[in-house]
Formats: sequence, C-alpha cells, structure tokens
Amino acid sequence: MTRSLPGGSGSGRSKRWAEQLQSSLINVGMKMTPLLPIGVQRLLTGGRSVAIDGKTLDPTLRLALAAQHAMGINGLVVGDDAAASRAQQRETTAGLGGGDIHGCDVRDIVLPGPAGDIAARHYRPVGGGAKPLLVFYHGGGFVIGDLDSHDGFCRLTCRDGDIAVLSVDYRLAPEHPAPAALDDAYAAFRWAYDHAAELGGIPGQVAVGGDSAGGNLAAAVALLARDGGGPAPVLQWLIYPVTDCTAQTRSRTLYGDGFLLTKHDIDWFTDQYVGRSQLDPTDPRVSPLLAGDLSGLPPALVAVAGFDPLHDEGEAFAAALRQAGVVVDLRQMPSLTHAFINLFPLGGGSANATSELISALRAHLSRG
Repeated sequence: MTRSLPGGSGSGRSKRWAEQLQSSLINVGMKMTPLLPIGVQRLLTGGRSVAIDGKTLDPTLRLALAAQHAMGINGLVVGDDAAASRAQQRETTAGLGGGDIHGCDVRDIVLPGPAGDIAARHYRPVGGGAKPLLVFYHGGGFVIGDLDSHDGFCRLTCRDGDIAVLSVDYRLAPEHPAPAALDDAYAAFRWAYDHAAELGGIPGQVAVGGDSAGGNLAAAVALLARDGGGPAPVLQWLIYPVTDCTAQTRSRTLYGDGFLLTKHDIDWFTDQYVGRSQLDPTDPRVSPLLAGDLSGLPPALVAVAGFDPLHDEGEAFAAALRQAGVVVDLRQMPSLTHAFINLFPLGGGSANATSELISALRAHLSRG
C-alpha cells in the first residue's frame, strides 16, 4: 500500500523533493569548486582534459559540468517546460551567489513600456558623480532569466566597471512571443536615454548590452535606433550573442551537447520566441546578422566562448559589422562555455574572462 505524502500525491511530492535535493547537491558542488586545487579537480573528472578543435576546456568548468552530468542535468531546458526551466535556473543562480558584492547602490524600479510597466533594477556606483550608463538585457533564450539571474553580474559590472547599470526585466516567451522582448528592450533604452541624469548617468552616453538572448536584443535595439533616426547607443556590448535564428553552424554541431547550452535548448527557445510569433526567423528583429545593412551602427564589444554552440554566429556578426565599417573589439574566450559570465563565482577562467570584459567595457566607455 502506497501512502501519499502531505501536500499532494506521493509520486508528485516525491518528484518535487527529489528535484529540490538534486538542485541543492549541485549548488553545494558549485560552491566547493573554487576551493579545490586543480589537481583535485582533474582527479574528480577522471584526470582527463576535454579538447575539441584545438581548444581545451577550462578545468573549473569541466568539473562543474561533470557534477551536472552526474546528476542527470544536460542543458538549460527541463522537460520542454518553461516553468520547470525557470525554476532550475533560479535554483542554480541561488547556489552560485553574487548578491554579496558591494560597492554599488541597488534599487528596483518600474518604467513605462508598450504593454504596461517594465520592471528594472538600477545599479549605481557608491560615491556619486555622473557615470556612463549601460542598459543591460539578461540572457535565457527569451524564455528564462530575470533580474535575479544576472544580479551578481550586474553588481560586478557596476562596481568594477564604475558605471551605472539598468537591468531590464523584459517580457518572456512563450507567454509573449517576438517581438515583445525587443519592444520592451527598445522602450527601456529610449526611457533610459531620456532619464540618464536621474539614473546617475552621463546624458548622451548610454550603451546597450546583454548576453546570449540579451545580446540579440542589444544588437536589435542598435538597429532600431539607427533606422528610427532617434538617439543611438554609444556602444553595443554583445556577450556570446544569438545573431541568426536560422543558423546551421559548425559550432552548433561541435558543442551542441554536453557544454551547458545544447542545440536542443537553442531550437526549443527559438520555437517559443519566434515559432509562436508572426515574424519570419530571417527578420532582423530576431536575426540581426541577416539585416541587409549593418553600417552606421555604434561600436561593438563582442565576446565569444570557445565551447559554445553560438560561437560561430557571434564571430560572424563581428565580421559582418567590421565589413560594414563598424568599429569592433572581438574577444575570444577559447576555453569557456556559454553562460560563463554567470559562472564567475566559480573562479577559474570564467572569473578571469568576466573581469576582462568588464575592464574592456570600462575602457570603451571612458573614451566616450
């Protein structure tokens, strides 16, 4: 005879308990990773390095991925379910930490959007004075991610970059397919531009940036600003961006399984955001690489990760921008995976690369 656990059926409650235990164990493993010597990390992963196409995976990331795989986790999407995928990301984010980074004042605000208020989080360096302002769009395939998932990274960017940051909680798919996220992203940029002084920013010196899907939004915002004839960002900071929703690249094949972001994740995210919309996947609003004209855009600071299925399209976008006469600073992070900016608390290459990108951002913005 099976006895049901309180709060639901026995199988349902047991499943939820198992998922919570799994997340807790992974989080403990992630917190312990930076404390382990490289030699111990190699032992825990069988003493083998991971090398593909002449690149060797960062040892700290190799251990983190091994821990995830041991727990049966491969990718960001859970059961092709948006709610479950968001829950897994929240658990992982909580385990990584980053909310204890000091040196900036943080407050939650709302700003007007095309479909109602948009939630945002404002970061301002302690000490006052006008700073360059970054409007930041989080990654997550247009389906997962929120202000909390990138809070640690935004705190670090604000403090070490000595800039004000406005992180935007744009609408997510599948509840809000394309171009809802872009509509919110563009509205947030226009509002931030008009209110830069109130946000501790230097009027007229507003950049846009984001990682993955957020990088896609930043690039698309730059295109909309150019075509609309309104104020334009002074810089686009594109961290392993999605640039072509139709891409069939070599990197999507080489790194499409086992390196945090999978090809299945990309296809599912794209279907939720673009497949449920009225937009064609070749529309520049979702595939900025396919825009007929990339000239006249602001300078771009682009980062690509070596073990990332999005590597090739990020590199292709940087090349296309250069060919169109746009100033491009392309940073290659050959030993890292997708989402390394979220993994900076693990130390190793992720921390070093994140610091490099923030320093580069600060240098670009300091030149106005």
